[in-house]
Amino acid sequence: MYKKSSKYRMYREIQFEKIAKQSRLSYTYNDEFGLINLLKDFRIFKKGSEQKIENIIGEKTELYESDFRVFDFQYSFQKGKNNLISRQTIFFVQSKNIGLPQFYMEPERYFNKAGKYLGIEDIDFEVFPQFSDQYWLKGESESEIRSTMSDELLHYFTVEKDWSLEGLNYFMIFYKKDKIIPTTDLLEFYQKGKEILKMFSESA
Repeated sequence: MYKKSSKYRMYREIQFEKIAKQSRLSYTYNDEFGLINLLKDFRIFKKGSEQKIENIIGEKTELYESDFRVFDFQYSFQKGKNNLISRQTIFFVQSKNIGLPQFYMEPERYFNKAGKYLGIEDIDFEVFPQFSDQYWLKGESESEIRSTMSDELLHYFTVEKDWSLEGLNYFMIFYKKDKIIPTTDLLEFYQKGKEILKMFSESA
């Protein structure tokens, strides 16, 4: 929720393109193929206005089983009299190797905990109390979500804190809200997304 100078954005564009070339990934600056329309059913893409995707790197596996993308996403929103911008780097995958129930997972905040006292419950796991304390997990089918969230995934996110994760059929996104991933950590972030996909694939 902050402004970035045009100089910083130009530097980031150059670094994205450089990383893509070095890693043999594709790169486009603008959302030329309507990626934002493909993602409109995810919660974060229903927020705010003036939505924009830029700096897109990615790859497709053999036989196009999986299509990976990492990109910067921003949207504007009003807070009081101020017009603010939320920015985050998002990992997205479309894969034939998963079939996820609709769900969203985000860090559990004070208002989530307060909601529990009003009877607004999320999905908790007795054998992973730390995960349940750290994350708010909701979706359309609790039984399907429980069968999808393997012990490996629950342990992973017990260690990895403050992430948001959303799933819908063959689609999955992974990010930290209001967090732009530094370009020095971009490939590590990309690999984390692939690890999560692998865990979902194995539990399918």
